Amino acid sequence: MSPAPICSVEDLQTALQNHRYIAGRSLAVAIYLAIKLHKPLFLEGEAGVGKTEVAKVLAAVLDRPLIRLQCYEGLDVSTAVYEWNYARQILYIRLLEASGQAQAGFHLADLFGPEFLLKRPILQAIDGSVGRAPVLLIDEIDRADEEFEAFLLEILSDFQVTIPEIGTLRAAEPPIVVVTSNRTREVHDALKRRCLYHWIDYPTFARECEIVRARIPDAPLRLTEAVVGFVQRLRQEDLYKKPGVAETLDWMEALMALNQETLNEEVVLETLGVLLKYQDDIAYVTAGRLKALLS
Repeated sequence: MSPAPICSVEDLQTALQNHRYIAGRSLAVAIYLAIKLHKPLFLEGEAGVGKTEVAKVLAAVLDRPLIRLQCYEGLDVSTAVYEWNYARQILYIRLLEASGQAQAGFHLADLFGPEFLLKRPILQAIDGSVGRAPVLLIDEIDRADEEFEAFLLEILSDFQVTIPEIGTLRAAEPPIVVVTSNRTREVHDALKRRCLYHWIDYPTFARECEIVRARIPDAPLRLTEAVVGFVQRLRQEDLYKKPGVAETLDWMEALMALNQETLNEEVVLETLGVLLKYQDDIAYVTAGRLKALLS
């Protein structure tokens, strides 16, 4: 069954909501324009606010494959784009030598054919080997080196990859590209200029309650409001790492697994590690802020 056509921003919002992703109007407009204009979408914001989930849900909404490239320090072309299968190339040469064909009909170009090319995520998204043009998620680009950013410029502007031994490969149908950043460092302007930009902020109380109800429909309304209210107040504190929406959802699931229907000091102390991931933050809350946050 093919997905319903996305003819407007409202159609997109409805489709996202049907897949349990609650998007505000401004985010829905950014996603819609990225689809219609064939422009990469650059999403920036704190960790856990739903940037990566946009690409996942978008792939489901459009019924397209999702290709994910997780960025990290030291990421290079051989891991992200392509690499030659050197072991297979050497084996090929030895087989030619054993059969006496190495001198007669061997051409160097034979070693750099498609059968020796290992396609990594970006090349898979460009060459159409996964079928219909996919959703390409380049996740946490701020963790990669600036040199890798520079390499992405050709891909994000022209949807093409240049391989010296073969030439330039251009996408017949451009993939939908979502680039995310947690802003651990500034991403270069040259990359941002090639994208549509949207900042995803922490949601309001009402929006976060809506997200929890969409993701965990069995959650009691009273507990949902108590959990979201606590997390919203917690984000106002001077913490090293504030909890995102992902942590709110994890905490709600943990409380439901413990059959909790209300919040109290004891259960918060027992489950605070679901919300906060740094001991200094946990110590700060438990040292004297917990009663105020619960009140």
